[in-house]
Amino acid sequence: MRDELHQAAAICNRGKQAVLSMFREARLGNAVDAEGCLPLVEEISSSVLRNPGAMVSLARLKTQDEYTYMHSVAVCALMVALGRESGLDETQCRAAGLAGLLHDLGKAVMPLDVLNKPGKLTEEEFTVMRTHPERGHAMLLEGHGASADVLDVCLHHHERIDGTGYPHRLAGDTITRIARMSAICDVYDAITSNRPYKKGWDPAESIARMASWKGHFDPELFRFFVKSLGIYPVGSVVRLESGRLAVVTEQNAATLTAPQVKIFFSTKSNMPVTVQRLDLAGGSDRIVGRESADKWGFKNLDALWTEAAV
Repeated sequence: MRDELHQAAAICNRGKQAVLSMFREARLGNAVDAEGCLPLVEEISSSVLRNPGAMVSLARLKTQDEYTYMHSVAVCALMVALGRESGLDETQCRAAGLAGLLHDLGKAVMPLDVLNKPGKLTEEEFTVMRTHPERGHAMLLEGHGASADVLDVCLHHHERIDGTGYPHRLAGDTITRIARMSAICDVYDAITSNRPYKKGWDPAESIARMASWKGHFDPELFRFFVKSLGIYPVGSVVRLESGRLAVVTEQNAATLTAPQVKIFFSTKSNMPVTVQRLDLAGGSDRIVGRESADKWGFKNLDALWTEAAV
């Protein structure tokens, strides 16, 4: 995990620049070359296939200004991880990753004052934003190398299983499997990221909330998604039975409820403790609940799992 975090950090930086450049070209009216994104998708996919926790978790960390570009990188990584967990082969995982990378292309032509608005959108502004799937789909049709899956995900990543999504209010199996995958990955990264108008939610809290939203997601694919990230994804703050607080650093494939953690605080003394690595699969302690870093006033907890060098 530690080794892969270093490689993933470099890939994230290259990915941000590549997507920023692609959006800039799209904004200028130039054709988008989907095939030109394949080398980046190959890098992201290879990282995820080596260690899914590193790339997926790092891509979640983004500033508000970076959100539009890094969101594409993050959804690419999440699509590869979900594809792997749900049984896709490597070629199919990379195809899913490319669809994830290009899913929000239509935002390149949204008005910047609406796209980056620091508050809640008005109904009129939301109506404009809801056109981004169709705008992106049209841009990909005009460009080069967009497969049917890429086009489908771009157009339908905001559809919901219960038919309340947009732009076509598709329901159930009328939404393709890959579009149903993208709906899960898109929402997870959106709610865990810091946005101009809200702070991102804790990863474990986000998984729990998504599980409670009936009618939004394909239940089977959502189960695969949770398996790919863990019930307590990397970066989650958890309370242990011993009364200590810890941040999740890595998953244990054999047991979703017992990840590897770094302990950093005691609720009994209400004081920080010397940071200690612990593999909960060993049985010496266990998670009894999620905790909010904001509630405790903790800052910079991401440094505990990203490693200082990253």
